[in-house]
Amino acid sequence: MKVMICSVLHSYTGGQPVVEAAGTSVAALLDDLERRYPGMRFRIVDEQGGLRPYMRVFVNRSQAMRLDAPLGESDEVHILQALAGG
Repeated sequence: MKVMICSVLHSYTGGQPVVEAAGTSVAALLDDLERRYPGMRFRIVDEQGGLRPYMRVFVNRSQAMRLDAPLGESDEVHILQALAGG
């Protein structure tokens, strides 16, 4: 499936903003991205196995709140960095 990658992670994908990956859940997709682009998963998932507070994963324009959220072959996934400030 197509995965859109935020610019802060482009160094892992060789500058590619859109990559292909596979998985039946968000966790499996992140594992596949890690296999293809070593080091990327650590920037998205923390040491306790949850999404880092400043990272967001959207599946078909809906935010995936859990790593066990299911995915289908035709889904479109966006991995974004959340913005904060005041």
